[in-house]
Amino acid sequence: MPLPPRLELLTPEEMGRADALAIAAGIPGPDLMAAAGRAVARAAMRRFRPCRTLVLAGPGNNGGDGYVAARLLEQAGWPVAVAALAPPRPGSDAALAAAAWRGPMLAFDAAEAGRAELVIDAVFGAGLARPVEGRAAAVLRAVRAPILAIDVPSGLDGATGQVRGLAPQAALTVTFFRLKPGHLLLPGRGLCGETLLADIGLPESVLARLAPRAFRNAPGPWRPPAFGAEAHKYSRGHLTILAGGEMTGAARLAAGAAHRAGAGLVTILAPDAAAAALYRAGDPGTIVSEAGLDALLGDERRQVWLIGPGLPGDAATRAALGRLLAAGRRVVADAGALTACAGDPGALAGAAVLTPHAGEFARVFGPVGADKPAAARAAAAATGAVLLLKGADTVIAAPDGRLAINDNAPPSLATGGTGDVLAGTIAALLAQGMPGFEAACCGAWAQGEAARRHGPGLVAEDLITLLPSALKSARVN
Repeated sequence: MPLPPRLELLTPEEMGRADALAIAAGIPGPDLMAAAGRAVARAAMRRFRPCRTLVLAGPGNNGGDGYVAARLLEQAGWPVAVAALAPPRPGSDAALAAAAWRGPMLAFDAAEAGRAELVIDAVFGAGLARPVEGRAAAVLRAVRAPILAIDVPSGLDGATGQVRGLAPQAALTVTFFRLKPGHLLLPGRGLCGETLLADIGLPESVLARLAPRAFRNAPGPWRPPAFGAEAHKYSRGHLTILAGGEMTGAARLAAGAAHRAGAGLVTILAPDAAAAALYRAGDPGTIVSEAGLDALLGDERRQVWLIGPGLPGDAATRAALGRLLAAGRRVVADAGALTACAGDPGALAGAAVLTPHAGEFARVFGPVGADKPAAARAAAAATGAVLLLKGADTVIAAPDGRLAINDNAPPSLATGGTGDVLAGTIAALLAQGMPGFEAACCGAWAQGEAARRHGPGLVAEDLITLLPSALKSARVN
């Protein structure tokens, strides 16, 4: 299914190739720079009133965009000056833009930066490969006015969202053609402030040459399952949840979410009679069994299993996971099932979806590190499972290299039980026939949308009641 407009994410390297392909196709580089600078100037005029504006210009194309923006703002009557960290390379597009600037040039120093009422940060772009330090860092640190950043705030890694040395807080960031992962990943997303994506005339055809493998998670690459009049409870899938005897709330939350996410049947497999009695006191629509794992594995209709919520990360949980995988079941492994495989990612090979938070990921695969997309992709490739690395900037990676970044999760989701709801939602979507990557993307987005609809004061139980409306909106977006 083709992506809706502008969901693709391009790394700085891919964006450089997009520019090169456009130029090779006959679009002059100076025209692209003029369009970028024009987009910046228009954004400044729409967001801010005319005021003493300082453009901090670097020596590359980012600086060239700044020179163009300065010239257009001055033509509109704004009091504008440029302070250059270094001159552009002779003969470059940026040098042409700098030569067209006839306005005042100021010293690139902290004093000038501190006097400005608006600063346009055109020092470094998203592909910066070294830390911002020395004079550049001192000048950016001295800014007290609102900052409009071109492409990214200087020092922000466009591929990872991490800060290289220093990156200032922008009020507005203007970027071009497609967003980069760093615009969505933390801390980059917060440092960009409001992010505006501008069209500068790059043809859409360059995307086919680039074949990007990352996108912003939203409906379009996936849709929730839809069933016709002939559907029945078995055609909508039977999910079985392997539950524990102590933290019973986790499995109950997962089961409630699975019901609301559309699974036809949901069974909780309890470890003993006492736990089964607790589970039977809950949602009457949930089947509760204490027949044992081998007995339920004998039912071929039980193809999708969720293991982990409320379970201890011990040898018994690991053994149960191994039996499910050996039986060829589609398994969502969460919480205790992940901890049970600490230091041994091979024990998770064959699972359909893994849903760790950063701590669980570190136990199994090692620290996430500075490059969250790379870490998630490597874990997915190593296990053959879809890897959903939870957080405010959840990353979903497929073994084949596809990657989605989910950025619609509000802070209200940072409460106990929401991970159990997410695991149950994803497992229910798998049971209804969605592929693992699409199910993980859909589950993460639907949970964020449900939380947005609720607002402050959210608890995990609230998500369950809002899932149907969130999923319905995904079918029509």
